[in-house]
Amino acid sequence: MKRAAMKQQRGPQCFNLCLLALIVTGLFFAQVWAHAGAQSIGAVKLAEFRGPVTAILARYIDNAISGAEASQAAALVIELDTPGGDLNLTKNITQRMTSATIPVIVYVAPRGAHAGSAGTFITLAGHVAAMAPGSSIGAASPVDSSGGDLPATEKAKLTNVLVADITNLAARRGPKAADWAAKAVSQAAAATADEALQLGVIDAVANDVPDLLRQLDGRTVTVAGQPVKLQLSDRPVEQVPLSPLEDFLNAITNPAIATILLTIGLNALLFEISSPGATLPGIIGVTCLLLALYALGSLNANWVGLGFVALAFVLFVLDIKAPTHGVLTVGGVGSFILGAFLLFNVPGLVVPWATIIVVALLTAGFFAFAIGKAIAIQRRKPVTGMEGLLGQIGQVRQPLEPAGLVLVEGELWRAESEAGPVPAGGQVLITGYEGFKLRVRPVKPELPAGRPAVPIEQQPA
Repeated sequence: MKRAAMKQQRGPQCFNLCLLALIVTGLFFAQVWAHAGAQSIGAVKLAEFRGPVTAILARYIDNAISGAEASQAAALVIELDTPGGDLNLTKNITQRMTSATIPVIVYVAPRGAHAGSAGTFITLAGHVAAMAPGSSIGAASPVDSSGGDLPATEKAKLTNVLVADITNLAARRGPKAADWAAKAVSQAAAATADEALQLGVIDAVANDVPDLLRQLDGRTVTVAGQPVKLQLSDRPVEQVPLSPLEDFLNAITNPAIATILLTIGLNALLFEISSPGATLPGIIGVTCLLLALYALGSLNANWVGLGFVALAFVLFVLDIKAPTHGVLTVGGVGSFILGAFLLFNVPGLVVPWATIIVVALLTAGFFAFAIGKAIAIQRRKPVTGMEGLLGQIGQVRQPLEPAGLVLVEGELWRAESEAGPVPAGGQVLITGYEGFKLRVRPVKPELPAGRPAVPIEQQPA
């Protein structure tokens, strides 16, 4: 009877366990389905980047996507303003974006922003693309590292590859978008926000991030091969900041900052060379120069320009050494301006004319001041050594017949008179020297205050 009772009790227990397992399994699949069908959990992550496409941007986007995936964010918005940059890095960025497991929205903003060259690829790689009014996109033609045209064969090969890549990115946006994207590479085509929207290159034109989220709310996009319905309007927006080091390195890739760092570095090194042992100028110079070279490398600067900048400083230094009276300094200013222009005369970068001219004039002013001091020193009467004795008045201690001893500046010197004997106690004017022997002429002992000493034969009777 006990066994029968136990069997009767086990029946309901097994049923309850099976029911619980079914409920848990159902909840699990419901959660999976809900996640695939709509983003109902997590915040909207916002990553803002302004500057050229460098390793900093590649690392920043990778970290932002990884963080958004880990937190199951509703979406990641990348607010972008870039002139373009390295194509290899761009390919890495677009591959990371297209393989993301959360929606990635690229927003070209704020007003006046530009997604140029490599920025066009990044914008089209987003699951959703949007622009602010007054922004622009396009001009993605390939150029060499100095901003010039590539050789014909190499340019044709690279253009065909890039056309294929950008067409693949734009294909899901329709034939018009794909056709425009191909022209952006082959013909350097560009478009405003409204034009891009009409062509289907982007999905929305929004005034700001809140406006963007309102417009995209409820839209379905394909993420990792699965349809995802965006639910964004009621989600909190969380910033994804650059790290302090990334922020600093991104700041110095500004052409104006790079110009200033380069100038400070060269000036400090020249000061260290001219005053060995100061140490601090040398440290500052090397640090600024290395940072400037990092920035120029990130900007794909034209290195020919760096040669002209270096030539400018050589001319400045030579003008101090050579009696050209500022001619080489003027040439140095011209060389500096030309070099700085060539450094940043690449597609997508704005040449910082104001900074270049101000820095060139300040540097020229400094070297002009140094040249003036050098000329003044050259013209100044010597005050030490044998030259410093010329024009001084000495007192005869041993009669000059014609040679004897003269006291000058508290020291006895052998001297020889050029105008006859001079008795002891007489005054003489130092007119020259031979080795360590002075040549002198007698002067009247009583001289009015402030009147220069002149030889006796030149004084009025």
